[in-house]
Amino acid sequence: MPFEHGEVVAPGDPRIVLEGQWGHQPGLAITVNSGSRISFSFAGERLQLLFDTAGLTVAPHLWITVDDGEPELHVVDGPVIELSAPDGRHQVEIVVKDVNEHVNRWNPPFECAVVFAGLVLDVNARLRLSGRPGGPRLEFYGDSITQGVLALSTHPESEGADGTASYAYLTARAFGATSYQVGFGRQGILRPGNGDVPPGVESFGWNFAGSPAERVEPSDVVVVNLGVNDETLEADEYAGFVRRVRTAYPETTIVSVTPFNGKHADLIQAAVKSLDDANVVLVDSTGWITDADTTDGVHPSVAGHAKIAEHLVAALETHTSLRRRS
Repeated sequence: MPFEHGEVVAPGDPRIVLEGQWGHQPGLAITVNSGSRISFSFAGERLQLLFDTAGLTVAPHLWITVDDGEPELHVVDGPVIELSAPDGRHQVEIVVKDVNEHVNRWNPPFECAVVFAGLVLDVNARLRLSGRPGGPRLEFYGDSITQGVLALSTHPESEGADGTASYAYLTARAFGATSYQVGFGRQGILRPGNGDVPPGVESFGWNFAGSPAERVEPSDVVVVNLGVNDETLEADEYAGFVRRVRTAYPETTIVSVTPFNGKHADLIQAAVKSLDDANVVLVDSTGWITDADTTDGVHPSVAGHAKIAEHLVAALETHTSLRRRS
């Protein structure tokens, strides 16, 4: 039976919940970050997800889950993904598995990005109002590890990456938190990332070039895991990044997590101490994982990310007001 077009729903409609780092243009919601989410509920059988794929040279990867089913991988290589289910009420969750790190994803027009253009409902389907996310608000700033690069395998492209396997995604879910997962492969405090992404000290506060990252309300906790990609780094340079975060969020708890391989750990400790800010916490990740917990000696495997998340959840419960969801 052919799809009969019914209501067209824009991505900014309040019945659609966007979570993560999304920029907005007329009729579009855009993310360049793995781990970003779209969720909504509908009554009926069929609908179409709409994407603007014009100009993209590498297709982003999505996980799509309907109700309690297993997540299904969808490669966004065309403008329409059709979903169907038995007639009834359904919950849909879409998570960005990976936005490829090796092509331009910072300066529009992008070579890889998730450009969501909304929904088209079947004539007999209805979009339902979902509750807005509750719980705490968490932000993560990191590099390829935070992005989930090489988590699944040593495949260098999106096939080997998964933002939902990342320690950041797992930690946010443990707290039932609304999450902003901002990870860019190769990026450091001062080192530019892959895909034309500027250094962390310049990209903080932006969804992508020309799109300020605006928050409805400040996050409860900001986790920083940057520095491993900086060949050289001074304490005052690391402290300068944290000061940028503090300027954006005067009351938020900032948690500086040292790189998982120990690089710059002493320097980061000195930087945090120099700030003399009781609401900036140092978490030393020494010993959390070993080479056996990685896919390539550097990037954590799925099991490695799970270990990091367990350690980080415990550390956040110790140093912040966050408590894991029971």
